[in-house]
Amino acid sequence: MAEGLRKLVGAESGRLLQEKLESWYRDYETNSCDQNLNRCCEIIQLNSEIQGQLFTILNETSREGGHYAGVETIKTRPLPWLGTCFSCATSGRLFETNLSLAQDSIEKDRQLRELASNQAFQLQKLQEELTSTHLQLDHIEEDLKTSHAQEKDALRKLARLNDYERQIQILRDEISILDAQKSVLQSRLARSRSPSPRHRASRSPGSFPLRSCSPGQARRKNASRRACLVARFGDIYAQERLDAETLLRTYISDVEMVQRIIYIAAVESFRAAKMAYRQFKIRVRETLSLGHSGPESLEDTVLDYIVRHEDLYDVQASVNEVIRSMNISPKISLPPEIDFIVISSLIRELCRVAFSMQTLVPPLDIAFGTDGELFSETKYRHSFGSDFTAALVAYHVWPALMENDVVIVKGEAVTKRGALWSRRSRSRSRSTSPLLSHHVSQSHSPSPVRSGSPSKWAY
Repeated sequence: MAEGLRKLVGAESGRLLQEKLESWYRDYETNSCDQNLNRCCEIIQLNSEIQGQLFTILNETSREGGHYAGVETIKTRPLPWLGTCFSCATSGRLFETNLSLAQDSIEKDRQLRELASNQAFQLQKLQEELTSTHLQLDHIEEDLKTSHAQEKDALRKLARLNDYERQIQILRDEISILDAQKSVLQSRLARSRSPSPRHRASRSPGSFPLRSCSPGQARRKNASRRACLVARFGDIYAQERLDAETLLRTYISDVEMVQRIIYIAAVESFRAAKMAYRQFKIRVRETLSLGHSGPESLEDTVLDYIVRHEDLYDVQASVNEVIRSMNISPKISLPPEIDFIVISSLIRELCRVAFSMQTLVPPLDIAFGTDGELFSETKYRHSFGSDFTAALVAYHVWPALMENDVVIVKGEAVTKRGALWSRRSRSRSRSTSPLLSHHVSQSHSPSPVRSGSPSKWAY
């Protein structure tokens, strides 16, 4: 603004205008009409140039004041004066044009200021959002790094835990062997100290190896242990089974497939636990037979030992065997993103109960069942969604618990019409698939248990 005012003062336009006015005034009476008009036009033109420079200085001055500075002064001073002066007919079109241009210039300048202000505000807001986004991304990156480190640490701990479990199992086996050897040595030492066979025969029951209580304890407590195991079997059906079903239904929408998976898990758990029990019993019998003597039979001694040392049962090995068998079963399948290990807690509890049930006299077992069999009211309850008029079992939901071919806990099954026909159709569809049959034959061939008695565990 100071530069424009300096140029206006330096041009001496105001002094020149004053001189022209005085000259015209002196010669006005002697001039002709055309000469006076020419003088007036020259003065108007010079005045217009001065006005243009003044309006330019006015615009620059108003911009230097900020967004709203000088608005009231312009409204109260130049605008009313310009409106009254240029509304007269004698003012001419040039002044009206200058007024309009000045007003348009002021309005456009105001709009430009507002637009610049809005853009500056939006730019500041975007910068703040960008800064916030960068901070969030940095935080997420830190969380991901922390999670990755925690995952690696958890994997290392899991590997160490697996090593510890294997070492513990090895130590348990060694302790069992040492315990048996110690018992044999104690038995031999007791016999060597006895003065006569009659004295050895009159020993108290407490001197027998591996027995901290009276003989036949497992048989005498058989009824109470049986009641507890039957109740536990019912609890697994009511709690762990439903938990596993709820978990599987988050991945599988087919209810029938979910129920088939749980039923096959129960059947395979009993099969694996019974096989583990037979192997464990053989090892115990071989060890205890070396130094067994006394009124109690070797079978009762073995049974008492197994009951007192059920913690030596390698339940994890049975769980792994069950999962392996389920992976090669042609009747069930899982989405690729999960594995049967998701229901390992159910399998583990079933294996433990099944192993303990083998120590009862007589042992408890689950009923044999196959798709398409005749529905038995004594063995099964109708499951939800069953056709109560159908005579055949479409598939099983839970096995029945048996004792010497007598049902003591009913199972659960789904009955539908045409169950036998649908079973045959599924069998034909599986047999016509060379890829599936090749996979099943290869998967089943390494398993001596399945090849040894295939009809026993059909389901």
